[in-house]
Amino acid sequence: MTGRRRGWALALVGALAVAPVIAATPAAPARADSIRDAEYWLSDYGYRAAWDVTEGEGATVAVIDTGVDGSVPELRDAVVDGTDVSGIGSPDGQKPVGASPEHGTMVASLIAGRGTGFGDGVLGVAPKASLLSISVALGEGSVDSDEQIAEAVRWAVDHGADVINMSLTRNSLDWPESWDEAFSYAFDNDVVVVAAAGNRGSGTTEVGAPATIPGVVAVAGVDKQGDASFDASSQGITIAVAAPSEQLVGVIPGGTHVIWDGTSAAAPLVSGLAALVKSAHPELSADDVINRIVTTAVPKGEPVPGPIYGYGLVDAEAAVSASVAPVAANPVGDLDAWIATYRPSSATTSLDTLTIPPPGGRDTEGGSPGAGAIEPAGGVYTLTHWAVPLGLLLGFLMLMAAFALGAVSHFRGVLRK
Repeated sequence: MTGRRRGWALALVGALAVAPVIAATPAAPARADSIRDAEYWLSDYGYRAAWDVTEGEGATVAVIDTGVDGSVPELRDAVVDGTDVSGIGSPDGQKPVGASPEHGTMVASLIAGRGTGFGDGVLGVAPKASLLSISVALGEGSVDSDEQIAEAVRWAVDHGADVINMSLTRNSLDWPESWDEAFSYAFDNDVVVVAAAGNRGSGTTEVGAPATIPGVVAVAGVDKQGDASFDASSQGITIAVAAPSEQLVGVIPGGTHVIWDGTSAAAPLVSGLAALVKSAHPELSADDVINRIVTTAVPKGEPVPGPIYGYGLVDAEAAVSASVAPVAANPVGDLDAWIATYRPSSATTSLDTLTIPPPGGRDTEGGSPGAGAIEPAGGVYTLTHWAVPLGLLLGFLMLMAAFALGAVSHFRGVLRK
């Protein structure tokens, strides 16, 4: 490999940002089979064994990202539909947009890459799954970034997605209320939503939304040894599972192969796994698909689940083949219950910042190196969001008013004496 490119960070101002880290290295003009050989996760995490049961046929994954170039050899015939919600892309969602236009194609290649021939090219973890490409340009375009994400989620649901991949994140635990409705819509329609945790390497030390949303499968990253990636993964109590986030091979528009790091790359490995489970067990609800992924994960760290590895390292073979009892609820949370409990008001005072990282650097969930950014070759969209619930603000003002009245009353008493 030659000419290492630092990971890109994608940041959207007032919107979402991608959170993966990307150290993109264009693959040297080596034999294509050397690319396939570099995909260590296919064997190490049980994907090849899972293919004895299914390769993802019949399952559809929506990629909400910078647009998927379906013309690259590995993705021909993989993208079956798409749209643009940014106002600057193409109607089919396949025109790469934003500051990190390569990002979406890289993500898609890890999910459903078909290779370029027998033993050649990048093979995704669900190589027969179908893709929907929904292009967003966080911080750019004619549509507010928050609304781009909300619209993208709804469009994915309405156009047949079984799984939604979101390799993007905010530098905030919070999210706009428009997302409450959009994500609830996805869950109510039995869609699995997978999101990247973000990357410490770009300054994000804590998982941000959408990976903090109850019901979303938040994905942390590990190195080739299966240990937590210091630069390419954030941590938090919402982590569901962990997957490889270092030394991952992807494809960018034009067909060039790159090596990248970051949870932007780990998330699609889990989205592809969800597609495999859905393909093997089409009768399962989204809750049961998620349950198979988390209950068959190989436990790692203490406690389990925990803030670094969640339930553990994904095991594709077990997720597809093991005997797993059905569940009555989503094992990673209930958004509707959270809204009923924690939304004090439908109004918020907020300031959102979202960024997208360019190719060539390590991207994390922080925007521009540290404020929210996405890496085109493996980074994660990052959004910085500051919000004060109106109810909290009103409560503070009432407290101050009561204090002032008390002070005035005390002062009048002193004067009367």
